[in-house]
Amino acid sequence: MKVVIVGGVAGGASSAARIRRLDEHAQIIMIERSGYVSYANCGLPYYVGGVIKEQEELTMQTPESFWDRFRIDVRVRQEVTAINPAEKTVTVRGLDSGKSYTETYDKLLLAPGAKPTVPALSGVDSERVFTLRTVEDTLSIRRFVEEQKPKTAVLAGGGFIGLEMAENLVEMGVSVTIVQRPKQLLAPLDTDMASFVHAEMRRHGVALRLRETVTGFRQDGDSVLTLLEESEPLRSDMVLLAIGVTPDTHLAKEAGLELGIRGSIAVNERMETSVPDIYAVGDAVEVTHFVTGQKALISLAGPANKQGRIAADNICGGNSHFHGSQGSSVLKLFSLTAASTGINEKAAQAAGIAYDRVVLFPASHATYYPGAQSMAMKVLYEKESLRLLGAQIVGGDGVDKRIDVLATAIRAKMTALQLTELDLSYAPPYSSAKDPVNMAGFMIEDLESGKVRQFHWNEVEDLPCDGNATLLDVRTEGEYRRGHLNGFRNIPLDDLREHLDELDRGKPVYVNCQTGLRSYLACRLLTQYGFTCAHLSGGYSFYQVVTQEQQTARSAYPCGMEKV
Repeated sequence: MKVVIVGGVAGGASSAARIRRLDEHAQIIMIERSGYVSYANCGLPYYVGGVIKEQEELTMQTPESFWDRFRIDVRVRQEVTAINPAEKTVTVRGLDSGKSYTETYDKLLLAPGAKPTVPALSGVDSERVFTLRTVEDTLSIRRFVEEQKPKTAVLAGGGFIGLEMAENLVEMGVSVTIVQRPKQLLAPLDTDMASFVHAEMRRHGVALRLRETVTGFRQDGDSVLTLLEESEPLRSDMVLLAIGVTPDTHLAKEAGLELGIRGSIAVNERMETSVPDIYAVGDAVEVTHFVTGQKALISLAGPANKQGRIAADNICGGNSHFHGSQGSSVLKLFSLTAASTGINEKAAQAAGIAYDRVVLFPASHATYYPGAQSMAMKVLYEKESLRLLGAQIVGGDGVDKRIDVLATAIRAKMTALQLTELDLSYAPPYSSAKDPVNMAGFMIEDLESGKVRQFHWNEVEDLPCDGNATLLDVRTEGEYRRGHLNGFRNIPLDDLREHLDELDRGKPVYVNCQTGLRSYLACRLLTQYGFTCAHLSGGYSFYQVVTQEQQTARSAYPCGMEKV
């Protein structure tokens, strides 16, 4: 059997190695148009920033190591320019020699990945405007940074690559402004959870120009001007386009393969395309979202590697299936970690799912053990079935652990109530006897059993302030003096029983505390004394971060950038 693989990196390289493990006698040819194969794509921003010191550390395998260990023929700097399914051939052009040749195949695997989205804007070809997708891109940016020593940079786009590059540039002393059309960074997060990311970026001097549209670029001496639709241009020493990625599927389209959403390659669960003996994996293919069941594009290394393994199994006569992706991701941003899995509120609404959510601020480990850090945690679940839909966590230590537990729970199709019984490891340096994941389950259990009701940060302004409700803040007097919601009366939780006669049982009570725990306790107390009560999800802490970010966003002006 002769297998030709178009593209290396995650999907192509993992598939090639798997095929060899399954079939020692297969002829395997992997064709990669860049000069590198099986490289650490996710590590590229950290090489630019000098966190990863040596270029060789980015390369997982080389053409020579692939041959030595697996006898796989890896051809870099060669590009497949055409596929002929009827004759089962591909046309290959050597990028250095310019010569073309034809290669036959029995099985063809397409792993072309995705390419940076580069809109047709004026000046986009400037030598000071960069994209970051390949090792060559990385080397170019690092060389520019080392030689030119830029002081200012504009990043167009606020996704994973853009934010990682922002962090690395800031650590190198570069003043960074992020410009993008959406109103928030990190689309997998809800707007309220993204507020923590915005605050962290601003705390490190990153200027955010959200809801701004880039219309082009213009070279001006040793600077480049980023032109904006409704604002004055921004002058900087360099620009990085990180708007997103687009499936690289022109070969598939020209060969007559069926395409999916946004021009991606349509595949079934076996990673087979619409043409026999042609498979496709990675960022170029559409997948089924594990939570919604809808078609989606999820450009992440984890799913690409798994798809490569599954395609290899089936190429070698097996019967493996890819059951979808839920988009689990984690990102380091200065001292913050942001992670998500499943769907957010926007996606739930788009899918027509009736859902609810809980927000909590658990500690990363037992609070009596030194170094405990608080994390903001949001869990979504379907109202009727109580199945888990998604989770988002932003904080310090312990975020990655909890998001992975929740990702596993979603994959196992657990209900939110089953989180209460998860038997998770505990020792004071690592967790609490009731893990944050258990706590999320307890909160949902109390909501669904009617033991407590809640209201959310975006409903505070609509609370009745005409005397027809009791607005209660159960924090300490000191906490209350440092900031509180308008119209809320302060009665500390520990004193509440002694003040019950001052409250009208005929009026609903809306309770707020710092993070939601004391307000929950207050509601349980009040309910048993005949009051109707609801408490603020996430508490004053959550409300304050989200609303302050909204106010900042309305009034922010970029610092460190020269207005032209």
